[in-house]
Amino acid sequence: MQVLNQQINLPLLQEKGISLSVKREDAIHPLISGNKYRKLKYNLLEAKRQNFKTLLTFGGAYSNHIAATAYAGKIHGFKTIGVIRGEELKEKWLDNPTLFQANKNGMTFHFTNRQSYQLKESESFLNRLRLKFGSFFVIPEGGTNSLAIKGCEEILTENDKEFNFISCCVGTGGTIAGLINSSNSNQRILGFPALQGDFLKDDIRKFAQNENWELISDYHFGGYAKVDKSLVCFMNDFRSETGIIIDPIYTGKMFYGLFDRITKDYFLPGTKVLAIHTGGLQGIIGMNSILKKKNLPLLDL
Repeated sequence: MQVLNQQINLPLLQEKGISLSVKREDAIHPLISGNKYRKLKYNLLEAKRQNFKTLLTFGGAYSNHIAATAYAGKIHGFKTIGVIRGEELKEKWLDNPTLFQANKNGMTFHFTNRQSYQLKESESFLNRLRLKFGSFFVIPEGGTNSLAIKGCEEILTENDKEFNFISCCVGTGGTIAGLINSSNSNQRILGFPALQGDFLKDDIRKFAQNENWELISDYHFGGYAKVDKSLVCFMNDFRSETGIIIDPIYTGKMFYGLFDRITKDYFLPGTKVLAIHTGGLQGIIGMNSILKKKNLPLLDL
């Protein structure tokens, strides 16, 4: 699969002498895009190899992973079950664009409270679900497991060896682990977490074999799915100036952090940076409904 690297030409980059390209993983598919395609690829093949007919996975109200798994199951002949965090959504999921579309693509939901959701990987929790739904192939929340890492290792190609830095957003740590494993030792991998907390380093080290990486944790904007006016305005300006739509949960924060670092001379002149666009654009509609309630500017679509 050939994915385009799009060169970005902006005055700031010319002023600082930085070359920035964006790997357009978001263009792979409108719903199974970016890292979700990569993470699901070998999980789907393994589920078929083991003759499973049903996929079960986990996620929140606006989860890109839930949306992608539902559609992937539909086109590959699997039934899909989504264990959804937030029991209150049971009464209002029809008003949620992500869950509505996932259900339209065949996904059955099991809503659970946040306390029970913390136990989602326990055998007792899974056995109760097996009694309700029968046999299923489990894909972790966010899709991250060894099969997902294998898929994410395919993001970088021979043509990407020219870049000094590889930049990506970080959720569960699977994508950056794959990038670390497939990068050259002289390349530096920069991860921009969308969540607060230092736990991600240990999660990444479970799968990553090299040490040529770091997490830059200054751009989470208060935590997962938290945004403010400055982020929204940056994203709208970025789209206007480059033609590239980015999402508010992951890639928006990564690009915001990347450009802030460029402004502050984090990179030496002549540095070549490749930013991975991991998709997730389906969440913009849901985020705009939240922004509207908060009387904040809306994201351009």
